[in-house]
Amino acid sequence: MTTALKVPARRTQTDRRQQSEAELLRAAAELIAEQGVAAATFENIGARAGYSRGLATQRFGSKHGLIEALIARLQARLQAQMDDRRLDQMNGLEAVLGFVDAFLTTLSQDGELRAYFVMMAGAVGDMSDLRAPFAAAHKEAEQRLEAMVLRGQAEGVIRPGLDADAAALMVGSLLLGVSTQLLIDPGMDLEPIRRTSLATLRVSFAP
Repeated sequence: MTTALKVPARRTQTDRRQQSEAELLRAAAELIAEQGVAAATFENIGARAGYSRGLATQRFGSKHGLIEALIARLQARLQAQMDDRRLDQMNGLEAVLGFVDAFLTTLSQDGELRAYFVMMAGAVGDMSDLRAPFAAAHKEAEQRLEAMVLRGQAEGVIRPGLDADAAALMVGSLLLGVSTQLLIDPGMDLEPIRRTSLATLRVSFAP
């Protein structure tokens, strides 16, 4: 009795395009995290990803286009981590703490996420128009945190006198500061910072 060989399904052009873009963006993130934004040339990115310089240029058009695509990719990765925690099913206080926990855990484990903050630091230092996508992303996170705080106040698990907008901005600034410090001191141990941040926020926000 003969067994028919299973022929693998042919990959579509869209599949191949998505894979090549993902590999190029991963290579760009690695280069930026290791060597800085200047190292992320199309030639270097293509070589690391196993593609030509021309393909990187074709996919993203310009350095600006590449960085915008990379920002979107890294934001999506972090959002996926948040979604996995099912924060919307927690009470407001636990959702805030879960957000912080997910962010700091991801930051400690995901080298690509560090590339996001390298790019952000460069955009701010150079007064680049790339500051706008970072500002939009941070505003979205602030609004999400504010909604959690307001929900927690309505549920009675966050003290009512707390300014929800200011609290959200404070939490976001805490995470931004830790991320920036990690660029300065890559060997920093994030675990005690994660534990201390969660304990401090719990005491500060609880009624």
